Amino acid sequence: MLATGVFLLSYVLIIAEKIHRTVVALSGGAILILAGIISQEEAVKAIDFNTIGLLVGMMLIVSITRRSGVFEYLAIKAARLARGEPAAIMVYLATVTAILSAFLDNVTTVLLIVPVTFAIAGQLKINPWPFLIAEVLASNIGGTATLIGDPPNIMIGSAARLGFVDFLVNLTPVVVVIHLFTVAGLWLIYRRQLVVSPELKAEIMQLDENEQIKDGVLLRKSLAVLALTILGFLVHQYLHLESATIALAGASLLLLITREDPAYVLQAVEWPVIFFFVGLFILVGGLVETGVIETLARESLQFTGGRLTATAMLILWLSAIASAFIDNIPFVATMIPLIQDMGRLGHLPSLLPLWWALSLGACLGGNGTLIGASANVVVAGMAEKRGVFISFVDFMKVAFPLMIISIIISTLYLWLFYLQ
Repeated sequence: MLATGVFLLSYVLIIAEKIHRTVVALSGGAILILAGIISQEEAVKAIDFNTIGLLVGMMLIVSITRRSGVFEYLAIKAARLARGEPAAIMVYLATVTAILSAFLDNVTTVLLIVPVTFAIAGQLKINPWPFLIAEVLASNIGGTATLIGDPPNIMIGSAARLGFVDFLVNLTPVVVVIHLFTVAGLWLIYRRQLVVSPELKAEIMQLDENEQIKDGVLLRKSLAVLALTILGFLVHQYLHLESATIALAGASLLLLITREDPAYVLQAVEWPVIFFFVGLFILVGGLVETGVIETLARESLQFTGGRLTATAMLILWLSAIASAFIDNIPFVATMIPLIQDMGRLGHLPSLLPLWWALSLGACLGGNGTLIGASANVVVAGMAEKRGVFISFVDFMKVAFPLMIISIIISTLYLWLFYLQ
């Protein structure tokens, strides 16, 4: 009861956002250890250092790469490829965001793309809102495609021993379809608002993307190491290496060849996010140690009758709706041991459909509301600083129906390819 109480209270405080979520998670973990619910040794074992290492490694690589100006280059290039046509620019920027989010952290991607988006919208003298919502949705959709694209996938991959190729092969096809449906929906919604004069389009065509590259040598080194790191992700299972080892090795190599100051680079690591994970893993470890997770697994199997299809659909839709209103990271941290216990207790033929259902539901569900994912909140904050207020209701009116469509597509995909 104490473990459950501390977990639920932590969850409520995380949702309320009155206290920083990292403080809440670490405090909750500390209470469990101090109360003797879980020992310090068990708490350390509960922390998934593969997830932690992968996040830190990729944050270091992005921190160095962003100084080259390559991300700003891509945004300007996309605008020029669209020939200054606002609706086409929205589609191009959303696609660039989705592709970058498949290989970088979602929050990092929007932090890089949004300032350039405001510059382009300013040149065109139109409301940046359609561009911003397209980028938010695309960042969460693109992040679903790969092992490293979204923290929930990193956690799932580590727990289920699934590699980069597994996510790429199994989730990228449906993610591409969902992205196409989403940008088509956004185009239908906003096409009449995205009309500007030929003179303003010509101004966009005069922008030079090459001016955004600040350091050509750094760019070449960064892209070479990033390519090597992605290659490492593609083959890490065959080399019997963890994904964290690949990410940290790539970060170490980039630090070595660029001679960047480690103190400066390490400042760019989102340490609050890292320690939020640490506290969260301890909180969930307390539920595992006290048998709460096993009890939930038994009840869920009883509800679905232990049928694989019913269980997968329950996980997909529950994950999507829950992740629209609460942070998907603590939700996935709770669901992982639950699914593991379902497999152990229910003797299910394969857990793979359940892992894909959890990934699709949790990552795509974050698009449902303004608080569903970290990238959503970050973009809203950046917009507010620039005088553009994004309300919860306005965001939800557009985003929630598109999220439901993405989950319907995911339902059909899982049923056709994994549950027949």
